[in-house]
Amino acid sequence: MKKAEMMDEYFNSYGKEISSSEICHVVDLIFKINLDEAPILSKEKEKADGISSSTGREAIDSHLNQYDSEITGAEVRKIINEIFGVNLEAISSLEGAKISLYSKGQWIVQHEKDLFVVYTGENDIDVKVFPTQYFTEQTGLVELPTDLQHALTSIGYYFDEKNDSYYFSNPTGEAVPDAFKGKTIGAILGVIQHSFSNL
Repeated sequence: MKKAEMMDEYFNSYGKEISSSEICHVVDLIFKINLDEAPILSKEKEKADGISSSTGREAIDSHLNQYDSEITGAEVRKIINEIFGVNLEAISSLEGAKISLYSKGQWIVQHEKDLFVVYTGENDIDVKVFPTQYFTEQTGLVELPTDLQHALTSIGYYFDEKNDSYYFSNPTGEAVPDAFKGKTIGAILGVIQHSFSNL
């Protein structure tokens, strides 16, 4: 069962009365993501009437108050993405994909036999992609395979010698959009399926 489905099952057992505390608990339990430590997106801060001291839990409760009927797991995941920029649907789909993901100052997905790392910096403004130690041990390659280098370059990445990785920084200074993250993951998945599905 995927993590998003586990989350749905959990919320189905709660019924209508669900709070930010339960949401934070479930996200931590299933996804190992501590929402109390995840920064709130600036758009959400503005919405909170300029109260920058607003916590993630207060922002979640504010969203929950807009629902008068039972809330679904999918709606909760949408709220979390809006508040924190944490896309639980996408994270759930990465299970078994052999990609480690570091975001919001914590490992979101990481397994011993992952092949590549997608590492987002502070506030998700920049992203770097590099091979795991396991990939290097299995293939003898210390850098990304050529077809992945080309795929990443075609969507805006460049090789950054300082970080020894393929790197992208959002020129607007805002968090990298979900669509761009999706293209990045798609490029990596394509190369894994084509060349490294046996690892």
